[in-house]
Amino acid sequence: MNELATDLDEILEKTSGLWEELRGQRVFITGGTGFFGCWLLESFAWINEKLALNASAVVLTRDYEAFKMKAPHLASNPSIKFHIGDIRNFEFPDGDFSHVIHAAATSAIATYNNENPRVKYDTVVEGTRHALNFAVECRAKKFLYTSSGAVYGKPPAEMTHIPEDYNGAPDSTAVKSAWGESKRAAEFLCAYYANRYDLEIKTARCFSFIGPYLPLDIHYAIGNFIRDASRGGPVRVNGDGTPRRSYLYASDLMIWLWTIFFKGVSGRPYNVGSEDDVTIAELAHIVVSCLQSYSEVKIAKLPAPNTTEERYVPSTGRARMELGLRQTVGLEEAIKRTAGLFKKINKTV
Repeated sequence: MNELATDLDEILEKTSGLWEELRGQRVFITGGTGFFGCWLLESFAWINEKLALNASAVVLTRDYEAFKMKAPHLASNPSIKFHIGDIRNFEFPDGDFSHVIHAAATSAIATYNNENPRVKYDTVVEGTRHALNFAVECRAKKFLYTSSGAVYGKPPAEMTHIPEDYNGAPDSTAVKSAWGESKRAAEFLCAYYANRYDLEIKTARCFSFIGPYLPLDIHYAIGNFIRDASRGGPVRVNGDGTPRRSYLYASDLMIWLWTIFFKGVSGRPYNVGSEDDVTIAELAHIVVSCLQSYSEVKIAKLPAPNTTEERYVPSTGRARMELGLRQTVGLEEAIKRTAGLFKKINKTV
């Protein structure tokens, strides 16, 4: 039995009318073995079987053996095949593909280990160019690019939720802007290829998320809090706890991504995330309450005088109005599901 069955059935229920165009088709997926990728494959495999689509997916990966240990049921699924290579220069697999999903970037572990910013930038930009060239070569009809809310840079203090038409940008003179700048450059490439070739390109600007498959031991605050609270604490907040974030659960993330892929307007980016924001300090206390761990929350430092509130929260009005998308799993329920399912899938936290 798939431990994610409840979540996967929710994804199917909300997207069941969208999948007919994949019947008998082939999908190529980059970044198919990370947090996004595992959920893309889980939902694809589940819905492919439930709707008898007879579709197949080819997944680009650098390390098939590691993925086989992580998700053996996906690695052995007959509708999913794997293609070994690096996103920047992989050899194109043979045959036509009707759809391409480009979710590859540098790994979360590389980011945690202070990856060289130039390598990060080149991986995102050159990888996107290579994926787009493949989409043209394999005569794909649709292409989904998972971009990031980092393309907006730091919003003004009075902006509580960032809309898609905000034209802010990362600081181009700051090395730490490699992620946001590379995602902006990759979006330009997507716009060019959509204009130059007969290719529908859908762009999802993704913010912050929670769910099984999210690493609990690197730089994701909510994952660290779930780990610490599950072990009895203390739950440690490394900064002053004042930044504001919002979190969308993985099943909602999949509903949004598949809907944008199938129904979104080409060349029109859509924010993907939750509008219900909390401070990082509040988040730590919510995790403790949800898991009933009675852990102590320790905040590393006090806010500096006159600190400007840092926010990373999307406005999702475009997705609501144009595609009918809504958040269906609240933060507390998302935390409980993530902790419970992580224990079942990984046996421990």
